[in-house]
Formats: sequence, structure tokens, C-alpha cells
Amino acid sequence: MFIAFLIAYFLGMNMGGSGIGPSFSAAFGADVIRKSLIFGLFGIMVLLGALIAGNQTAYTKLFFFFFPTWFILPVTAFILCLFVGKFIYLPIRKTGITISKKFNNNKWLRLIIICCCCYVAFSLGANNVANASGPLLTMTSNELGVNNENKLLLLLMMNVFIIAPSFGLGSSIFGNKVIQNTGKEIVLFGKLEAAIIAFITASLLLCVSLVKGIPTSLVQLNVASILGIGVAKLGFKNIFKKTEVQKFFLMWLIAPVIAFTLSLLLTVLFNRMNWLD
Repeated sequence: MFIAFLIAYFLGMNMGGSGIGPSFSAAFGADVIRKSLIFGLFGIMVLLGALIAGNQTAYTKLFFFFFPTWFILPVTAFILCLFVGKFIYLPIRKTGITISKKFNNNKWLRLIIICCCCYVAFSLGANNVANASGPLLTMTSNELGVNNENKLLLLLMMNVFIIAPSFGLGSSIFGNKVIQNTGKEIVLFGKLEAAIIAFITASLLLCVSLVKGIPTSLVQLNVASILGIGVAKLGFKNIFKKTEVQKFFLMWLIAPVIAFTLSLLLTVLFNRMNWLD
């Protein structure tokens, strides 16, 4: 069981490392928060999200919903941001308001962006902490013979308190390059765009967590949202010829296949060795 906890903790660290960029890339890309403050704030919001709204995802085993969701949600994020960017943001931008010094230095706008990014981290906690703690919950409940609903909830909370801090630790160790790529290198965006990206990403992630409890990739939703805003501003050709965007689509297609294949092979191997009995 100790080894399982170590694996779950390492998984949480990796998720934290990949999740810090999408959570706070909007604020970092718009220069409204220092990088040194991001990691602590991220860890706190992830923990709150897991405790307050993460129960449903931890109990979910809806396999046949995973693959459609993996593709549909990023496309939805892209379309929503493209629509908002083209028909709401760009008309506002043409008035010149978004480039004015007074607008961009407004403290309330900065606060809104930071709140939106905290909202993303909260949604990440509600959804992705369960990816690490959910299987651990199943294993520990089986080992301890726990099947009472109240005891299961208590066991889940204990697992969350153990696993959630690994997201903050992973973000501080692995997250610098991710936040730089998503916040600065794919497309430069302003403060209002940052708020739109963060709000749409977090809303989709939290919605799928609460309604269906399906674990979803925050990284994909965030990058898809950034691409939607980028296409609205610069057009398809200028955005999709970027190397970073091409890498994103390659990994989007390959990563699930690799993960599924490795999991299947290891499960078959361990089963033949009678390690799963």
C-alpha cells in the first residue's frame, strides 16, 4: 500500500507540474502577477477545489465517456473562445479601450484576472486530484473493507489531504517551463483576453466535474482556449503554423494512446504474474 501511495503522490506531482501553467498562464501572460506568488496560490486553490467539489470525480468510473470527452471538450473550448473573441472581444478592441493605459492598469481588472486564474486552479482541484486519489480510494477501501458511505467519504478526505499537496510541490518543481510556454510563447494576449481564457477553461472543467464527474485534461482545455482567442485575433494560418501549436496537437493525439497501451500491457503482465489477486 505504501508503494501505491508513492505512485499516487508522484502522479499528483506530475499533474501539478502540467497544471500550473494552464491555471495561471493567463495572469502570467498578461503580467498581472509575479511568478513567485503563483505556486503557493495554486496549491491552496487546488486543495480547496478537491475538498469542496472533488467528490463526484473521485467515485467516477465512466470509461466510455472518457474518450469522447477527451476530444469534445477542447474543441468546445476552442469554439467558445473563438466566438467570444471574434464577436465580443474584437469589437471592444476596435474602440481602443483595451489598449489604453488606464484600462490595462485598472486594479479591478487585475483582480478579476487573478480571481479567474484561482477559479481555474479550484476547478483543477475539483477534477484532477481525483485522478490520483480516486484509484487510491478504491484500493484502500478494499484493503480496509470499508463500504459504508460516511466512512468512504472520510477515507476520501484523508486521501485528498495526502495527495493534493503533491500538486503544489509538482508545480514548483516542474511548472516553470510549462507556464512560460502557455503564457508567453504560443500567443501574446492582453488582460481582457486573459480573463476570457481563464473563465471559459475553468467553467468547462468545473461543469464536467460536477455534472458527470469525468476526469479531464486542464492543459488541453487551456491551450484550446488560447488558440481560439489567437485565431480570432490573428487568423488560422498565423496561429497553426507555430511550432508550439503543432507539438500540442501531436501530443494530444499520441498521449492517450501511449497511456492506454502501457496501462493495458502492465495490467495483463501483473495479472499473469498473479499480482492483482
